[in-house]
Amino acid sequence: MTLVALSTVHSWLRRGIRVAFVPGRATTALLEKVVEHLLERFRRRGDVVQPAPDERTDLILTTAPFGEPIGWRESLLLTARRRFRLSRTPTVVTLIHATRREFRRLLDHFRSALSYPSPDPEAFSFPGLAPEAWRVLVEQGRRGGPLLALERMVQAQAKCLRILLFVGDDRPEAAYAFDLVGAYPCCRMAEPDAFYDDLVTRMVTAVSVEEVTHHVPLEPPIPYALWQSLSTPGAMAEAARLLSHRDFFTEMVRIADLVHVPAVSDAVAEQYSEGCFATWDPQLGALVATVTGSARPVDKRQITEDDLAVIAGVRPDGRGAYYRLVEGKRNDPPSSEAVEMFAMDERLPRVRWTTPEGTEVEVPVARSKLHGHRGVAAYDPRYVEYVPIAPPYQHYPVSCGTGAQAEGIVEAFGRAESLRNPEDPRRVAFTILPGHGVFIVEKWVPGKAPFQAIWEFMDAGYLQIDPFVPQGPLVYLPDPGGRMRVQTDDPLGWL
Repeated sequence: MTLVALSTVHSWLRRGIRVAFVPGRATTALLEKVVEHLLERFRRRGDVVQPAPDERTDLILTTAPFGEPIGWRESLLLTARRRFRLSRTPTVVTLIHATRREFRRLLDHFRSALSYPSPDPEAFSFPGLAPEAWRVLVEQGRRGGPLLALERMVQAQAKCLRILLFVGDDRPEAAYAFDLVGAYPCCRMAEPDAFYDDLVTRMVTAVSVEEVTHHVPLEPPIPYALWQSLSTPGAMAEAARLLSHRDFFTEMVRIADLVHVPAVSDAVAEQYSEGCFATWDPQLGALVATVTGSARPVDKRQITEDDLAVIAGVRPDGRGAYYRLVEGKRNDPPSSEAVEMFAMDERLPRVRWTTPEGTEVEVPVARSKLHGHRGVAAYDPRYVEYVPIAPPYQHYPVSCGTGAQAEGIVEAFGRAESLRNPEDPRRVAFTILPGHGVFIVEKWVPGKAPFQAIWEFMDAGYLQIDPFVPQGPLVYLPDPGGRMRVQTDDPLGWL
Protein backbone atom coordinates (compact mmCIF):
# COMPACT_ATOMS: atom_id res chain seq x y z
CA MET A 1 0.00 0.00 0.00
CA THR A 2 1.40 3.39 -1.01
CA LEU A 3 2.25 5.89 1.71
CA VAL A 4 2.06 8.91 -0.60
CA ALA A 5 -0.95 11.06 0.32
CA LEU A 6 -3.61 10.70 -2.35
CA SER A 7 -4.44 14.41 -2.13
CA THR A 8 -0.98 15.24 -3.46
CA VAL A 9 -0.95 12.75 -6.35
CA HIS A 10 -2.15 13.53 -9.88
CA SER A 11 -5.36 11.72 -10.80
CA TRP A 12 -4.07 10.94 -14.29
CA LEU A 13 -0.99 8.92 -13.30
CA ARG A 14 -0.59 5.86 -15.48
CA ARG A 15 -0.57 2.29 -14.17
CA GLY A 16 1.21 -0.60 -15.73
CA ILE A 17 4.16 1.37 -17.08
CA ARG A 18 7.12 -0.66 -18.29
CA VAL A 19 10.46 -0.10 -16.57
CA ALA A 20 13.89 -1.47 -17.44
CA PHE A 21 17.10 -1.13 -15.44
CA VAL A 22 20.30 -0.94 -17.48
CA PRO A 23 23.35 -0.66 -15.18
CA GLY A 24 25.94 1.93 -16.08
CA ARG A 25 29.65 1.34 -15.65
CA ALA A 26 29.60 2.85 -12.18
CA THR A 27 27.57 1.67 -9.23
CA THR A 28 27.89 1.48 -5.45
CA ALA A 29 26.47 -0.73 -2.74
CA LEU A 30 24.06 2.08 -1.89
CA LEU A 31 22.84 2.34 -5.49
CA GLU A 32 22.36 -1.42 -5.69
CA LYS A 33 20.03 -1.24 -2.69
CA VAL A 34 18.28 1.81 -4.15
CA VAL A 35 17.59 0.04 -7.44
CA GLU A 36 16.26 -2.99 -5.60
CA HIS A 37 13.86 -0.82 -3.57
CA LEU A 38 12.72 1.25 -6.56
CA LEU A 39 11.97 -1.77 -8.74
CA GLU A 40 10.04 -3.36 -5.88
CA ARG A 41 7.95 -0.21 -5.48
CA PHE A 42 7.20 -0.22 -9.21
CA ARG A 43 6.03 -3.83 -8.96
CA ARG A 44 3.77 -2.97 -6.01
CA ARG A 45 2.12 -0.29 -8.16
CA GLY A 46 1.32 -2.90 -10.78
CA ASP A 47 4.02 -1.75 -13.18
CA VAL A 48 6.08 -4.15 -15.29
CA VAL A 49 9.81 -4.50 -14.65
CA GLN A 50 11.48 -5.70 -17.83
CA PRO A 51 14.84 -7.48 -18.16
CA ALA A 52 15.81 -5.17 -21.05
CA PRO A 53 14.25 -2.23 -22.93
CA ASP A 54 12.00 -2.93 -25.89
CA GLU A 55 9.47 -1.02 -28.01
CA ARG A 56 6.98 -0.85 -25.14
CA THR A 57 9.41 0.45 -22.51
CA ASP A 58 8.34 3.72 -20.88
CA LEU A 59 11.20 4.29 -18.46
CA ILE A 60 14.87 3.30 -18.37
CA LEU A 61 16.85 3.53 -15.14
CA THR A 62 20.63 3.56 -15.29
CA THR A 63 23.61 4.62 -13.16
CA ALA A 64 26.58 6.98 -13.50
CA PRO A 65 29.44 8.09 -11.24
CA PHE A 66 29.37 11.31 -9.23
CA GLY A 67 31.87 13.93 -10.31
CA GLU A 68 33.17 11.94 -13.28
CA PRO A 69 32.14 12.25 -16.94
CA ILE A 70 30.90 9.33 -18.98
CA GLY A 71 31.41 9.06 -22.73
CA TRP A 72 28.51 10.02 -24.96
CA ARG A 73 28.29 6.42 -26.21
CA GLU A 74 27.53 5.37 -22.62
CA SER A 75 24.66 7.85 -22.33
CA LEU A 76 21.36 6.05 -22.70
CA LEU A 77 19.63 9.37 -23.30
CA LEU A 78 21.73 9.71 -26.45
CA THR A 79 22.10 6.09 -27.53
CA ALA A 80 19.19 3.98 -26.19
CA ARG A 81 17.35 4.06 -29.51
CA ARG A 82 20.32 2.75 -31.46
CA ARG A 83 21.55 0.40 -28.77
CA PHE A 84 18.20 -1.34 -28.26
CA ARG A 85 16.80 -0.73 -31.77
CA LEU A 86 13.89 1.39 -30.56
CA SER A 87 11.70 3.70 -32.63
CA ARG A 88 11.68 6.30 -29.83
CA THR A 89 13.68 7.18 -26.74
CA PRO A 90 11.90 6.27 -23.47
CA THR A 91 12.20 8.54 -20.45
CA VAL A 92 15.72 8.01 -19.06
CA VAL A 93 16.57 8.61 -15.40
CA THR A 94 20.17 8.30 -14.21
CA LEU A 95 20.82 7.32 -10.60
CA ILE A 96 23.95 8.81 -9.03
CA HIS A 97 25.40 8.37 -5.55
CA ALA A 98 27.40 11.00 -3.66
CA THR A 99 28.64 10.51 -0.15
CA ARG A 100 27.68 13.22 2.30
CA ARG A 101 31.29 14.46 2.32
CA GLU A 102 31.55 14.55 -1.49
CA PHE A 103 28.28 16.43 -1.78
CA ARG A 104 29.19 18.99 0.90
CA ARG A 105 32.66 19.49 -0.58
CA LEU A 106 31.37 20.26 -4.07
CA LEU A 107 28.50 22.40 -2.76
CA ASP A 108 30.94 24.43 -0.65
CA HIS A 109 33.22 24.78 -3.67
CA PHE A 110 30.42 26.27 -5.77
CA ARG A 111 29.26 28.49 -2.91
CA SER A 112 32.76 29.94 -2.55
CA ALA A 113 33.38 30.25 -6.31
CA LEU A 114 30.09 32.07 -6.83
CA SER A 115 30.75 34.57 -4.05
CA TYR A 116 33.25 36.61 -6.06
CA PRO A 117 32.05 39.60 -8.14
CA SER A 118 34.23 38.38 -11.02
CA PRO A 119 34.22 34.56 -10.92
CA ASP A 120 37.36 32.68 -11.90
CA PRO A 121 36.70 30.39 -14.91
CA GLU A 122 39.17 27.87 -13.50
CA ALA A 123 36.97 27.42 -10.45
CA PHE A 124 34.23 26.15 -12.77
CA SER A 125 36.40 23.83 -14.84
CA PHE A 126 35.38 20.18 -14.44
CA PRO A 127 36.24 16.98 -16.32
CA GLY A 128 34.07 16.36 -19.36
CA LEU A 129 32.62 19.87 -19.58
CA ALA A 130 33.09 22.26 -22.50
CA PRO A 131 35.67 25.05 -22.03
CA GLU A 132 32.88 27.65 -22.08
CA ALA A 133 30.76 25.76 -19.52
CA TRP A 134 31.92 28.05 -16.73
CA ARG A 135 29.67 30.83 -18.06
CA VAL A 136 26.60 28.59 -17.79
CA LEU A 137 27.54 27.39 -14.32
CA VAL A 138 28.04 30.94 -13.10
CA GLU A 139 24.75 32.20 -14.56
CA GLN A 140 22.82 29.21 -13.26
CA GLY A 141 24.50 29.48 -9.86
CA ARG A 142 23.58 33.14 -9.58
CA ARG A 143 19.99 32.26 -10.45
CA GLY A 144 19.50 29.23 -8.23
CA GLY A 145 22.49 29.12 -5.91
CA PRO A 146 25.29 26.55 -5.64
CA LEU A 147 22.89 23.61 -5.86
CA LEU A 148 21.74 24.61 -9.35
CA ALA A 149 25.35 25.01 -10.50
CA LEU A 150 26.09 21.55 -9.09
CA GLU A 151 23.03 20.18 -10.89
CA ARG A 152 24.17 21.46 -14.29
CA MET A 153 27.63 20.00 -13.74
CA VAL A 154 26.16 16.60 -12.83
CA GLN A 155 23.81 16.63 -15.83
CA ALA A 156 26.64 17.51 -18.20
CA GLN A 157 28.95 14.80 -16.85
CA ALA A 158 26.23 12.12 -16.80
CA LYS A 159 24.91 13.32 -20.18
CA CYS A 160 21.36 12.97 -18.93
CA LEU A 161 18.75 15.55 -17.95
CA ARG A 162 16.69 13.58 -15.46
CA ILE A 163 18.88 12.67 -12.51
CA LEU A 164 18.17 11.20 -9.08
CA LEU A 165 21.15 12.16 -6.95
CA PHE A 166 21.27 10.11 -3.75
CA VAL A 167 23.30 11.61 -0.91
CA GLY A 168 24.47 9.45 1.98
CA ASP A 169 27.09 6.98 3.09
CA ASP A 170 25.66 3.56 3.95
CA ARG A 171 22.06 4.55 3.14
CA PRO A 172 20.41 7.51 1.40
CA GLU A 173 19.82 10.49 3.63
CA ALA A 174 18.19 12.48 0.81
CA ALA A 175 17.67 12.41 -2.94
CA TYR A 176 17.52 15.32 -5.36
CA ALA A 177 15.41 15.13 -8.52
CA PHE A 178 17.02 17.13 -11.34
CA ASP A 179 15.39 17.94 -14.69
CA LEU A 180 15.75 20.09 -17.81
CA VAL A 181 14.49 23.41 -16.41
CA GLY A 182 16.74 23.17 -13.36
CA ALA A 183 14.42 21.78 -10.70
CA TYR A 184 16.12 20.32 -7.63
CA PRO A 185 13.42 19.25 -5.14
CA CYS A 186 14.77 17.32 -2.17
CA CYS A 187 13.24 14.06 -0.96
CA ARG A 188 14.41 13.38 2.59
CA MET A 189 14.72 9.90 4.02
CA ALA A 190 12.56 9.50 7.10
CA GLU A 191 10.77 6.21 6.46
CA PRO A 192 11.97 3.96 3.58
CA ASP A 193 8.58 3.10 2.10
CA ALA A 194 7.50 6.73 1.94
CA PHE A 195 10.90 7.76 0.53
CA TYR A 196 10.83 5.27 -2.35
CA ASP A 197 7.13 5.80 -3.01
CA ASP A 198 7.83 9.48 -3.40
CA LEU A 199 10.64 8.92 -5.89
CA VAL A 200 8.61 6.41 -7.92
CA THR A 201 5.68 8.82 -8.04
CA ARG A 202 7.98 11.54 -9.38
CA MET A 203 9.20 9.26 -12.15
CA VAL A 204 5.72 8.02 -13.01
CA THR A 205 4.57 11.64 -13.20
CA ALA A 206 7.27 12.35 -15.78
CA VAL A 207 6.30 9.28 -17.82
CA SER A 208 2.55 9.98 -17.66
CA VAL A 209 2.51 13.43 -19.26
CA GLU A 210 2.11 14.09 -22.98
CA GLU A 211 3.49 16.99 -24.97
CA VAL A 212 1.08 19.53 -26.40
CA THR A 213 3.53 21.14 -28.80
CA HIS A 214 2.08 19.77 -32.04
CA HIS A 215 1.12 23.22 -33.29
CA VAL A 216 -0.63 23.63 -36.64
CA PRO A 217 -0.31 26.66 -38.98
CA LEU A 218 -3.47 28.19 -40.43
CA GLU A 219 -4.12 29.68 -43.84
CA PRO A 220 -4.53 32.25 -45.21
CA PRO A 221 -1.55 34.19 -43.84
CA ILE A 222 -1.90 37.61 -42.27
CA PRO A 223 -0.99 40.29 -44.86
CA TYR A 224 2.30 41.93 -43.99
CA ALA A 225 0.76 45.39 -44.41
CA LEU A 226 -1.75 44.55 -41.66
CA TRP A 227 1.02 43.13 -39.47
CA GLN A 228 3.05 46.31 -39.89
CA SER A 229 0.07 48.44 -38.87
CA LEU A 230 -0.28 46.67 -35.50
CA SER A 231 1.11 48.21 -32.33
CA THR A 232 1.41 44.83 -30.60
CA PRO A 233 4.71 43.59 -32.16
CA GLY A 234 6.47 46.79 -31.14
CA ALA A 235 4.92 46.62 -27.68
CA MET A 236 6.21 43.05 -27.29
CA ALA A 237 9.74 44.14 -28.22
CA GLU A 238 9.55 47.05 -25.78
CA ALA A 239 8.26 44.78 -23.01
CA ALA A 240 11.16 42.39 -23.63
CA ARG A 241 13.63 45.25 -23.28
CA LEU A 242 12.06 46.68 -20.13
CA LEU A 243 11.63 43.30 -18.44
CA SER A 244 15.25 42.42 -19.23
CA HIS A 245 16.34 45.66 -17.53
CA ARG A 246 14.62 44.26 -14.45
CA ASP A 247 16.53 40.95 -14.80
CA PHE A 248 13.37 38.94 -15.34
CA PHE A 249 14.63 36.68 -18.11
CA THR A 250 17.54 34.34 -17.55
CA GLU A 251 20.07 33.42 -20.22
CA MET A 252 19.19 30.56 -22.52
CA VAL A 253 20.98 27.33 -21.67
CA ARG A 254 22.64 25.76 -24.70
CA ILE A 255 23.67 22.14 -24.38
CA ALA A 256 26.78 22.78 -26.49
CA ASP A 257 27.93 25.41 -23.99
CA LEU A 258 27.97 22.77 -21.26
CA VAL A 259 29.19 19.64 -23.00
CA HIS A 260 30.25 18.70 -26.51
CA VAL A 261 28.36 15.67 -27.80
CA PRO A 262 27.30 14.72 -31.34
CA ALA A 263 23.71 14.60 -32.56
CA VAL A 264 22.23 15.90 -29.31
CA SER A 265 19.14 17.06 -31.17
CA ASP A 266 18.11 13.46 -31.77
CA ALA A 267 17.36 13.08 -28.06
CA VAL A 268 16.79 16.59 -26.73
CA ALA A 269 16.63 20.15 -27.99
CA GLU A 270 20.00 21.85 -28.39
CA GLN A 271 18.86 24.61 -26.04
CA TYR A 272 15.91 25.43 -23.86
CA SER A 273 14.10 28.71 -23.56
CA GLU A 274 14.13 30.83 -20.44
CA GLY A 275 10.45 31.76 -20.54
CA CYS A 276 7.74 33.14 -22.78
CA PHE A 277 5.20 35.93 -22.96
CA ALA A 278 2.13 36.87 -24.95
CA THR A 279 -0.44 39.64 -25.23
CA TRP A 280 -3.84 39.88 -26.88
CA ASP A 281 -4.14 41.85 -30.10
CA PRO A 282 -7.70 43.21 -30.45
CA GLN A 283 -7.39 43.73 -34.19
CA LEU A 284 -6.29 40.16 -34.89
CA GLY A 285 -8.50 38.66 -32.19
CA ALA A 286 -5.53 36.47 -31.26
CA LEU A 287 -2.52 36.23 -28.96
CA VAL A 288 0.83 37.53 -30.17
CA ALA A 289 3.41 35.36 -28.41
CA THR A 290 7.07 34.53 -28.44
CA VAL A 291 8.11 31.56 -30.56
CA THR A 292 9.51 28.32 -29.22
CA GLY A 293 13.10 28.47 -28.05
CA SER A 294 13.77 24.77 -28.63
CA ALA A 295 13.92 25.04 -32.42
CA ARG A 296 16.50 27.84 -32.50
CA PRO A 297 18.07 30.24 -30.00
CA VAL A 298 15.67 33.03 -29.03
CA ASP A 299 16.89 35.69 -26.64
CA LYS A 300 13.74 36.87 -24.88
CA ARG A 301 15.58 39.95 -23.71
CA GLN A 302 15.79 41.43 -27.21
CA ILE A 303 13.22 40.07 -29.63
CA THR A 304 12.34 41.00 -33.19
CA GLU A 305 9.19 40.38 -35.23
CA ASP A 306 10.69 37.06 -36.38
CA ASP A 307 10.58 35.93 -32.75
CA LEU A 308 6.80 36.34 -32.61
CA ALA A 309 3.93 34.02 -33.51
CA VAL A 310 0.16 34.54 -33.62
CA ILE A 311 -1.84 31.99 -31.58
CA ALA A 312 -5.38 31.69 -32.94
CA GLY A 313 -6.78 28.76 -30.97
CA VAL A 314 -6.28 25.31 -29.46
CA ARG A 315 -6.64 22.10 -31.41
CA PRO A 316 -9.81 20.11 -30.55
CA ASP A 317 -7.67 17.21 -29.33
CA GLY A 318 -5.65 19.58 -27.12
CA ARG A 319 -2.32 18.34 -28.54
CA GLY A 320 -1.24 21.76 -29.69
CA ALA A 321 -2.31 25.23 -30.78
CA TYR A 322 -3.34 26.78 -34.07
CA TYR A 323 -1.13 29.65 -35.18
CA ARG A 324 -1.47 32.06 -38.08
CA LEU A 325 1.34 32.69 -40.51
CA VAL A 326 2.41 36.23 -41.37
CA GLU A 327 3.50 37.17 -44.87
CA GLY A 328 7.02 38.48 -45.25
CA LYS A 329 8.52 37.25 -41.99
CA ARG A 330 9.87 34.08 -40.44
CA ASN A 331 7.08 31.88 -39.03
CA ASP A 332 8.35 29.54 -36.31
CA PRO A 333 5.82 27.78 -34.05
CA PRO A 334 4.82 29.49 -30.80
CA SER A 335 6.18 28.70 -27.36
CA SER A 336 5.58 25.32 -25.76
CA GLU A 337 3.18 27.11 -23.36
CA ALA A 338 0.93 28.19 -26.26
CA VAL A 339 -1.93 25.87 -25.29
CA GLU A 340 -2.24 27.10 -21.72
CA MET A 341 -1.79 30.76 -22.67
CA PHE A 342 -4.77 30.57 -25.03
CA ALA A 343 -6.90 27.99 -23.22
CA MET A 344 -7.08 29.89 -19.93
CA ASP A 345 -9.21 32.59 -21.59
CA GLU A 346 -11.94 30.06 -22.38
CA ARG A 347 -12.78 29.71 -18.66
CA LEU A 348 -12.70 33.41 -17.90
CA PRO A 349 -15.00 36.32 -18.77
CA ARG A 350 -14.53 38.74 -21.62
CA VAL A 351 -14.66 42.51 -21.30
CA ARG A 352 -15.19 45.53 -23.54
CA TRP A 353 -12.09 47.49 -24.54
CA THR A 354 -11.73 50.68 -26.54
CA THR A 355 -8.80 50.65 -28.95
CA PRO A 356 -6.61 53.75 -29.50
CA GLU A 357 -8.59 54.25 -32.71
CA GLY A 358 -11.80 54.54 -30.69
CA THR A 359 -13.28 51.17 -31.66
CA GLU A 360 -14.93 49.16 -28.90
CA VAL A 361 -14.15 45.43 -29.05
CA GLU A 362 -14.64 42.37 -26.87
CA VAL A 363 -11.41 40.93 -25.44
CA PRO A 364 -10.40 38.32 -22.82
CA VAL A 365 -10.16 39.69 -19.28
CA ALA A 366 -6.50 38.64 -19.27
CA ARG A 367 -4.52 40.94 -21.52
CA SER A 368 -0.94 39.74 -21.13
CA LYS A 369 0.74 36.58 -19.86
CA LEU A 370 4.34 36.32 -18.68
CA HIS A 371 6.30 33.21 -17.70
CA GLY A 372 9.88 33.07 -16.49
CA HIS A 373 12.24 30.94 -14.44
CA ARG A 374 11.89 33.19 -11.45
CA GLY A 375 10.12 33.11 -8.11
CA VAL A 376 8.09 35.73 -6.22
CA ALA A 377 9.53 36.55 -2.82
CA ALA A 378 6.58 38.72 -1.78
CA TYR A 379 3.55 40.55 -3.10
CA ASP A 380 1.11 43.22 -1.96
CA PRO A 381 -2.37 41.63 -1.72
CA ARG A 382 -4.05 45.01 -2.31
CA TYR A 383 -2.78 45.04 -5.88
CA VAL A 384 -1.79 41.45 -6.72
CA GLU A 385 -3.56 38.11 -6.33
CA TYR A 386 -1.72 34.83 -5.75
CA VAL A 387 -3.55 31.75 -7.00
CA PRO A 388 -1.86 28.55 -5.81
CA ILE A 389 -1.57 25.78 -8.35
CA ALA A 390 -3.31 22.58 -7.18
CA PRO A 391 -1.45 20.52 -4.52
CA PRO A 392 -0.38 17.68 -6.86
CA TYR A 393 1.57 20.19 -8.99
CA GLN A 394 3.31 21.51 -5.90
CA HIS A 395 4.38 18.06 -4.72
CA TYR A 396 4.96 16.46 -8.13
CA PRO A 397 5.84 19.10 -10.75
CA VAL A 398 5.32 18.42 -14.44
CA SER A 399 7.28 19.44 -17.51
CA CYS A 400 6.66 22.56 -19.57
CA GLY A 401 4.96 22.02 -22.90
CA THR A 402 2.78 19.22 -21.55
CA GLY A 403 -0.97 18.83 -21.36
CA ALA A 404 -0.67 18.33 -17.62
CA GLN A 405 0.96 21.72 -17.08
CA ALA A 406 -1.59 23.37 -19.35
CA GLU A 407 -4.43 21.85 -17.31
CA GLY A 408 -2.82 22.97 -14.06
CA ILE A 409 -2.32 26.55 -15.25
CA VAL A 410 -5.83 26.83 -16.71
CA GLU A 411 -7.41 25.43 -13.54
CA ALA A 412 -5.40 27.74 -11.26
CA PHE A 413 -6.25 30.97 -13.08
CA GLY A 414 -9.82 29.78 -13.46
CA ARG A 415 -10.03 30.23 -9.67
CA ALA A 416 -8.54 33.75 -9.67
CA GLU A 417 -11.14 36.13 -8.22
CA SER A 418 -9.41 39.11 -9.79
CA LEU A 419 -9.95 37.56 -13.23
CA ARG A 420 -13.36 36.01 -12.60
CA ASN A 421 -14.60 39.43 -11.51
CA PRO A 422 -13.38 42.07 -14.00
CA GLU A 423 -14.31 44.83 -11.53
CA ASP A 424 -11.87 43.48 -8.93
CA PRO A 425 -9.30 46.30 -8.45
CA ARG A 426 -6.32 43.93 -8.50
CA ARG A 427 -4.69 44.18 -11.92
CA VAL A 428 -2.19 41.34 -11.70
CA ALA A 429 -2.44 37.66 -10.70
CA PHE A 430 0.25 35.01 -10.53
CA THR A 431 0.93 31.40 -9.71
CA ILE A 432 4.13 29.51 -8.99
CA LEU A 433 5.14 26.26 -10.69
CA PRO A 434 7.54 24.68 -8.15
CA GLY A 435 10.87 23.82 -9.67
CA HIS A 436 9.96 25.78 -12.79
CA GLY A 437 9.00 29.39 -12.26
CA VAL A 438 6.32 32.07 -12.14
CA PHE A 439 3.34 32.61 -14.45
CA ILE A 440 1.90 36.15 -14.32
CA VAL A 441 -1.32 37.47 -15.82
CA GLU A 442 -2.15 41.14 -16.38
CA LYS A 443 -5.61 42.67 -16.87
CA TRP A 444 -6.43 45.54 -19.21
CA VAL A 445 -5.58 48.93 -17.72
CA PRO A 446 -6.58 52.11 -19.61
CA GLY A 447 -3.59 54.15 -20.72
CA LYS A 448 -1.12 51.31 -20.15
CA ALA A 449 0.92 49.40 -22.71
CA PRO A 450 1.01 45.59 -22.65
CA PHE A 451 2.93 44.34 -19.57
CA GLN A 452 3.25 47.88 -18.20
CA ALA A 453 1.18 47.10 -15.11
CA ILE A 454 3.49 44.16 -14.41
CA TRP A 455 6.76 46.04 -14.64
CA GLU A 456 5.37 49.02 -12.74
CA PHE A 457 4.23 46.67 -9.97
CA MET A 458 7.75 45.24 -9.90
CA ASP A 459 9.18 48.74 -9.52
CA ALA A 460 6.69 49.66 -6.80
CA GLY A 461 7.43 46.51 -4.80
CA TYR A 462 3.92 45.15 -5.21
CA LEU A 463 5.43 42.12 -6.97
CA GLN A 464 8.90 41.21 -5.74
CA ILE A 465 10.56 38.94 -8.28
CA ASP A 466 13.23 36.66 -6.86
CA PRO A 467 15.87 34.52 -8.66
CA PHE A 468 15.14 31.52 -6.42
CA VAL A 469 12.26 29.28 -7.48
CA PRO A 470 10.49 27.28 -4.73
CA GLN A 471 11.12 23.56 -5.20
CA GLY A 472 8.02 22.20 -3.49
CA PRO A 473 4.87 23.20 -1.60
CA LEU A 474 4.75 26.86 -0.63
CA VAL A 475 2.56 29.36 1.18
CA TYR A 476 2.56 33.13 1.49
CA LEU A 477 2.26 34.57 4.99
CA PRO A 478 1.86 38.24 6.02
CA ASP A 479 5.00 40.14 7.00
CA PRO A 480 5.17 43.23 9.26
CA GLY A 481 4.90 45.53 6.25
CA GLY A 482 1.58 44.12 5.08
CA ARG A 483 2.98 42.14 2.19
CA MET A 484 2.62 38.39 1.76
CA ARG A 485 6.02 36.67 1.88
CA VAL A 486 6.82 33.21 0.57
CA GLN A 487 7.52 30.32 2.95
CA THR A 488 8.88 27.05 1.59
CA ASP A 489 11.24 24.26 2.55
CA ASP A 490 14.99 24.69 2.12
CA PRO A 491 16.31 21.96 -0.22
CA LEU A 492 19.53 21.99 1.83
CA GLY A 493 17.83 22.15 5.20
CA TRP A 494 18.56 18.52 6.04
CA LEU A 495 22.36 18.99 5.92
